[in-house]
Amino acid sequence: MTACKGKYHDELIANAAYIGTPGKGILAADESTGTIGKRLASINVENVESNRRALRELLFCTPGALQYLSGVILFEETLYQKTASGKPFVEVLKEGGVLPGIKVDKGTVDLCCTNGETTTQGLDDLGKRCAKYYEAGARFAKWRAVLKIGPTEPSELSIHENAYGLARYAMICQENGLVPIVEPEILVDGSHDIDRCAYVTERVLAACYKALNDHHVLLEGSLLKPNMVTPGSDAKKVSPEVIAEYTVRTLLRTVPAAVPAIVFLSGGQSEEQATLNLNAMNKLKGKKPWSLSFSFGRALQQSTLKAWAGRRGTWRRRGWPSSRGAKPTLKPRLGLTKGMPPPPGLPRASM
Repeated sequence: MTACKGKYHDELIANAAYIGTPGKGILAADESTGTIGKRLASINVENVESNRRALRELLFCTPGALQYLSGVILFEETLYQKTASGKPFVEVLKEGGVLPGIKVDKGTVDLCCTNGETTTQGLDDLGKRCAKYYEAGARFAKWRAVLKIGPTEPSELSIHENAYGLARYAMICQENGLVPIVEPEILVDGSHDIDRCAYVTERVLAACYKALNDHHVLLEGSLLKPNMVTPGSDAKKVSPEVIAEYTVRTLLRTVPAAVPAIVFLSGGQSEEQATLNLNAMNKLKGKKPWSLSFSFGRALQQSTLKAWAGRRGTWRRRGWPSSRGAKPTLKPRLGLTKGMPPPPGLPRASM
């Protein structure tokens, strides 16, 4: 397969490698208005633009909050928002050595004649939107496909439709200067064991990389955001070491070495559990040709949300809990290193 070599070829490779800097990861702050509304409701805060902006200012502007991040995924609203003092969030992130990203899918719709399986929509005007987001400062994108494990799921139709949707999205992103994060999330819901999850994950990832190759996607300018290989939420739990062994083995069987980094979703895991599992993967001996890091949403924000609870000034007094705990938590577990220099236009992040 010959990857397409467009005008953004070198920039895509540089940005993907930078996002995959060992010891750093991605904050997924791309919750839709409806999703963030549910989280705000959990702390009795009204879902209005001013409160959404205040929460994101807390996440991005607390001193030290960006130290262990290489990218932040934004919702479209947030891409154009500013701090209370009038500084665009995009500029805040870039000055902190963090690349802004953007969620570009438009949610899922049911696949006809399946048992509740879905495909992701948003391809129709994606090229125009990607060009607009690049102009606004975004340098990578995220598109989430959702699959589930059941007695006969995922079906071949579900795997095929989601794999080729992800591939088409990835190609459109690269044509417009955005590094695509390929996210085929296999939901943890169910009573299946870890072997079943490993089998399904291998099938899905193999189909995804077949589709990406068919679409001439530049793998060196892309990232993968998969689920960890775990038992179902209603099944007997296993240790982080077992999860690490199964997950890395599955990735070695399916993900080309040309991909610079794999950034895991937390998939509803607690902050501690997601970090312990990722730590075990990085400690696992053997070849791992890609950087293994995180693209966590809830697992990085939950403590912050509870501490903030909508109170003005809380972040100035208390800081971001995930940031306060980052040094003892992420540094030894993710193997923080000096990393590589930032792409053109970004200052070197302070270590």
